[in-house]
Amino acid sequence: MSPTSETAQGGRRLVIVESPAKAKTIKGYLGPGYVVEASVGHIRDLPNGAAEVPEKYTGEVRRLGVDVENDFQPIYVVNADKRAQVKKLKDLLKDSDELFLATDEDREGEAIAWHLLEVLKPKVPVKRMVFHEITKDAIRAAVANPRDLNQRMVDAQETRRILDRLYGYEVSPVLWKKVMPRLSAGRVQSVATRLVVERERERIAFRSAEYWDLTGTFATGRAGDLSDPSSLVARLQSVDGRRVAQGRDFDSLGQIKSANTLHLDEANARALAAALEQTRFAVRSVESKPYRRSPYAPFRTTTLQQEASRKLGFGAKATMQVAQKLYENGYITYMRTDSTTLSDTAVAAARAQVTQLYGADYLPASPRTYAGKVKNAQEAHEAIRPSGDRFRTPAETGLTGDQFRLYELIWKRTVASQMKDATGNSVTVKIGGTAADGRDVEFSASGKTITFHGFLKAYVEGADDPNAELDDRERRLPQVSEGDALSAEEITVDGHATKPPARYTEASLVKELEEREIGRPSTYASIIGTILDRGYVFKKGTALVPSFLSFAVVNLLEKHFGRLVDYDFTARMEDDLDRIARGEAQAVPWLRRFYFGETVPDSGFAAGGGGGAAEAGNGDGDHLGGLKELVTDLGAIDAREVSSFPVGNDIVLRVGRYGPYVERGEKDSENHQRADVPEDLAPDELSVELAEELLAKPSGDFELGADPVTGRQIIARDGRYGPYVTEVLPEGTPKTGKNAVKPRTASLFKSMSLDTVTLEDALKLMSLPRVVGADAEGQEITAQNGRYGPYLKKGTDSRSLQAEEQLFTITLEEALAIYAQPKQRGRAAAKPPLKELGTDPVSEQPVVVKDGRFGPYVTDGETNATLRSGDSVEEITPERGFELLAEKRAKGPAKKTAKKAPAKKAPAKKATAAKKTAAKKTTTAKKTTAKKTTAKTAAKKATASKSASED
Repeated sequence: MSPTSETAQGGRRLVIVESPAKAKTIKGYLGPGYVVEASVGHIRDLPNGAAEVPEKYTGEVRRLGVDVENDFQPIYVVNADKRAQVKKLKDLLKDSDELFLATDEDREGEAIAWHLLEVLKPKVPVKRMVFHEITKDAIRAAVANPRDLNQRMVDAQETRRILDRLYGYEVSPVLWKKVMPRLSAGRVQSVATRLVVERERERIAFRSAEYWDLTGTFATGRAGDLSDPSSLVARLQSVDGRRVAQGRDFDSLGQIKSANTLHLDEANARALAAALEQTRFAVRSVESKPYRRSPYAPFRTTTLQQEASRKLGFGAKATMQVAQKLYENGYITYMRTDSTTLSDTAVAAARAQVTQLYGADYLPASPRTYAGKVKNAQEAHEAIRPSGDRFRTPAETGLTGDQFRLYELIWKRTVASQMKDATGNSVTVKIGGTAADGRDVEFSASGKTITFHGFLKAYVEGADDPNAELDDRERRLPQVSEGDALSAEEITVDGHATKPPARYTEASLVKELEEREIGRPSTYASIIGTILDRGYVFKKGTALVPSFLSFAVVNLLEKHFGRLVDYDFTARMEDDLDRIARGEAQAVPWLRRFYFGETVPDSGFAAGGGGGAAEAGNGDGDHLGGLKELVTDLGAIDAREVSSFPVGNDIVLRVGRYGPYVERGEKDSENHQRADVPEDLAPDELSVELAEELLAKPSGDFELGADPVTGRQIIARDGRYGPYVTEVLPEGTPKTGKNAVKPRTASLFKSMSLDTVTLEDALKLMSLPRVVGADAEGQEITAQNGRYGPYLKKGTDSRSLQAEEQLFTITLEEALAIYAQPKQRGRAAAKPPLKELGTDPVSEQPVVVKDGRFGPYVTDGETNATLRSGDSVEEITPERGFELLAEKRAKGPAKKTAKKAPAKKAPAKKATAAKKTAAKKTTTAKKTTAKKTTAKTAAKKATASKSASED
């Protein structure tokens, strides 16, 4: 029986989902008799601040939003921006005969369903409706087969939420006091930041080693073809039996690891090459092995993020935004999943498309199954796949842009997962000879041929290393046998240098977090977003670079809260939370132990381990209790020490409240030097030489002389926003309050510099704005310097000037001539591009960097994306440009605010009636606008709110 015919007998049913887009799609599948409405993410959560806490709560409860003294009872409040939506849901429930809670089937979705029950207090039957894809069959099956709310999942999510609140609200204030205001700490974000910082430390400590080797091009002496080339390229492998050193043979300090390895320098390499000029070479061995490669498992959340980063240039956040739209509109299954399992329906659909698109030869005899690699994976979900019992090909979807590209990636990966292995052969050829000086040398070449492409016909996985060879690449070698003579066409001498470990990208950081079992995969995108937004990390191209600020934060956490950022400790916490979810341990005793450091019998946790908070400090005798004890006594934390890092030559880098700087000598001493460090400088680029260069630049105050009118000293200095001049006010001048006096200040012109500016220049600059004169009507015209350059102002009419110097030279006649010209409307002539990045893989349009009103941005002519703080015009790569555009597209077009039309005046004699009508209409309009605005704002927050509360 269809849902529609059921409701004809059963009355009206209210179905609550999380997002408006999902509600719209599901409503189309259920038809009349069903009202489908969105909660728009969480409707209730822990308070965001003390102002949101009910008056009856005081003290620590008010600060934390959790009553730690009474079994960690959380204080939940309905979010201010959700009150209107809650009222709407309550009104709809009054007219309903049954309630279906259709939030996502994961811990957070279960928690949202529970909060809806707690707030709505339904008096009608309640059912939990779950589905993994939004298709007609799936939705109708979910209505027909509801289940009860899973309280264990709710408890597990609540424990995570409370834990993250205690961690963030107790540790973050320590950072405010000891490093900088408005910083944040988090159970997973702090560990993720530490990973990025540790990689940068490795790069700073790294010392490059130079090594040389030889590459030979050897000819068979016969004509070749595609299947049997006439020559091969081989690399020198050994000399007199000693293996020639490659990059992997050196440690991070540039020292060779084994004395048995031959380290060739340039002179020896060139001498050996010269000695091989007349050498006769022969094939010493040919080793052939069968090659087999099995298909990759279908996507789960993290592998989708990694592959979308490699192949499409998407950040983790952009990937999840696009995937969310695909899911809500019924194109893919649920995108927050740890599972690689496919349902029987999905396997059948994939196998059908393999046969249809590639032929029966590519279909294995039996379906493939994939074991989950993720610990404690929520196997209720499938892998991420195209929805339905028949997969739509990308061309059949009608999708465009980023949604098309991501769907195509998911579709290819799913179909490929049910195809046969790729098979072929791998061959290694060893070539030997004797040099003129008697040394025996051996070169080696390896090749790979694919005899049956199998799944590689449909899909090839990308690689984090841009130099890595992909699985479908063939390297064909000549068909040679042992003893065959070869002639050396060319022997080249190649110099190399070892490279520091690569910085993390979003993809590789996601991979690292998952491999260390830190956090939950569904939250990685929001975690990376948080550390970028907080300024702990910035991007250079696709690389994640830690800021100097993050060094200070991690330094403090490692020294005084060591266990809280310990990788194993954090992973064990994750295990404990999963044990609570499975009902193997109790939440309250675990939280008590974490927070107060108490060991509770029969709690499900061993006294000596299991991730208890008794180990939360460094074990040095100072911090042996729980989290509360750790954050109570902060006297041992030296704020200056945790924010100071030696550079060399007695230079120290310090992280101050207004940014990083280098310093030598004690403050106020005669030899004291200090200079600001650019905030976008990568820490591994701060060398002693650069620090010396920064300190050598003019800094401090340049005394220019006294103002002859006021007698006040005029100085020039370098500020956060560039060089400027200002006056020194007399001691005792009030700086705050009603009688506060502000010193005259002016920025230097672009043509000026600190070491050349004069007192005369400074006084002229501080005299601005300058009165040029008045027009025929007596209206004053002034010349001013503003944010966007020099300009004239007459009342509200402003006109741009060509150069800053005109501010002092322009005459009244010239100003009037400018105002006599019609004001230029719209945009000025387009500036030439600052840099060209190539063709965007989505729009297939040329991408360039341009200089805009608010700074440089990338554009493909359709989409514009502003460069971030970590990006520079000089260093931005095409991949980074494409990524910024992809993220901007994923956000969708900016919402435009409609301008109100001016009200028409009513006739005078109907003034009273008109006023009443207008008042009525205005009130109605205001209400409607408010509702619309609330709905729009709530819809925008729906996607983000799901993952924001976890970790």
